Amino acid sequence: MRSVELSALRIFAFVRQTQGMKIPKSPVLTGRDAWIARLKNGETVSFREGGNSMTPRIKSRQKCTYSPVRSMEDVSIGDAVFCRVGSSYFTHLITAIRDEQVQISNNHGHVNGWTHISNVFGKVIRIEN
Repeated sequence: MRSVELSALRIFAFVRQTQGMKIPKSPVLTGRDAWIARLKNGETVSFREGGNSMTPRIKSRQKCTYSPVRSMEDVSIGDAVFCRVGSSYFTHLITAIRDEQVQISNNHGHVNGWTHISNVFGKVIRIEN
């Protein structure tokens, strides 16, 4: 048999073996994971978060637009940022800076803690009604 015929037979056998098998699809990112991935990719994103910890500056479910944060040069004290502190994700304020870390607090004075700049994903650049 020629090699072309052997290749065709192998392909036919493979197709018969895999018929009915479910081929896994690439995961589709949604919600927080999608926002983080897009910000890390350099994109500007807009979304709404619930909660009253940032009132009156940001009201619950108010649409915010975020620009990516790549380094300490992108942030300063008083900026509202989308970040992770421990296992929590939220938009809160930067209230202090030391080395490569920022202190995250809500708008009512509660300090959530310190986090590395790599856990600060985006900075609020616009708040819409």
